[in-house]
Amino acid sequence: MSTAQTPNPAAWASGWVSFAGFILVLAGTFGILTGVGALLEDEFYVVGREYAYKIDVTAWGWIHVIVGGITVLAGCYIFTGNILARTFGILVAIGGAVANFLYIPYYPVWSILLVALNVIVIFALAVYSTDAARARQSE
Repeated sequence: MSTAQTPNPAAWASGWVSFAGFILVLAGTFGILTGVGALLEDEFYVVGREYAYKIDVTAWGWIHVIVGGITVLAGCYIFTGNILARTFGILVAIGGAVANFLYIPYYPVWSILLVALNVIVIFALAVYSTDAARARQSE
């Protein structure tokens, strides 16, 4: 007989939610810094080829500052454990993924990395179920 304990799925899912909250705060902070960089030095970001979604770099700076601020707030809100916080976090992560997809020609590797992180955040927030966590804790 094995004395090893089976992993607790509620703890696993709760860990993913914490991860998502921290990643949202981190990604939002990076977004703010990226936006400030675009506002202060708009020649830093250069577009190599024509792109269907052509937006001025200064406009991108403001978009990143605003989306980054909202993302930091969503990340902090995640730690309340509220279902609305997770829903808001998913919506913010979707917005962040779209914004970074559109920003690919300006900073491709960074944008693709942030799109991937936003998808992981969406997964982490979507898999957690408060009802399942309560049911497992009462067993």
